[in-house]
Parts: sequence; C-alpha cells; structure tokens
Amino acid sequence: MTKKNLEDFNVSQLNKAFSLLAASLSIVVAMTVSVNAFAASDLTAAMDERLKPVGEVCMSGDDCAAAPVAAASGEPRTGSEVYTTKCSACHGTGAAGAPKFGAAGDWSPRIAKGLDVLYTSALSGFNGMPAKGLCMDCSEDEVKAAVDHMVAGSK
Repeated sequence: MTKKNLEDFNVSQLNKAFSLLAASLSIVVAMTVSVNAFAASDLTAAMDERLKPVGEVCMSGDDCAAAPVAAASGEPRTGSEVYTTKCSACHGTGAAGAPKFGAAGDWSPRIAKGLDVLYTSALSGFNGMPAKGLCMDCSEDEVKAAVDHMVAGSK
C-alpha cells in the first residue's frame, strides 16, 4: 500500500470509529439521563414522604377542625372527678411546689387564707400553677368543686 492509500485508509477508519464512538456515547448518555430522571422521581417521592410533618395544626374554624366534644352527661363534673382527671398530676405528687392532696401541713396555711383566696388562685393561677390548672374545659364551678374536694381531703 502506498502512503496516500494508508493515510486515506486511516482517516476513513478513524471517521468510522469516531462515528461509532459518538453514537455509542449518545446512547449511554440518553440511557443515563432516563435512568436518573426515573430514579430522581422515586427518590423525590421517598424523600418527601420521610420529610413530611408528623402532624398538622388545625385551628378552630378551619375545614379540618372537628366539632367540639361536649361532656358525655352534660352534668358538671364532681370535685373528685376533676381532681382525679386534672389536678392529681401535680397535687398528687407535689410537683412544682403544689400542696399535696391529703397533706394537712401543706394545706393549713392556704386554708387559713379562706376559700375565696383559694378559688381565685385556682381560677387565675398562682406561682407555678397556671389558670384553672390548665383544665380549660372546666367551668368555674368545677374548679371550685375540685378545690373544695382537695381542702376537705387535706384537713
């Protein structure tokens, strides 16, 4: 083969090889993009699922808000019921300095101030105790009945 034929042959072979390489590379890139797009959609959905909030806040008046639940009987709760379900968490243990139910020494200085002072403290809050002891579904009469129950049980 002559030098000219050899150069033509090499250029021709190189062009074919380059064309084949370019076509193969295009196919690989297209497949990679397709696979990545598919995987990204799955990953995005999975990531969204993992990062979604644990719960939702629903304010009164929103479509998601449930109707308020009324007391089962419609009757006011007794002082004992309110104490057992609401007050005993602190007054049963003395948490945050609360006078313990049944501990006359804790209650006697408070009882000496009078029931009206105890009612006011229970309804408005006092020291570490929030208003109504956080029993926001308790009426004033129910809170007072709980105070009467604790006073009677702590003399």
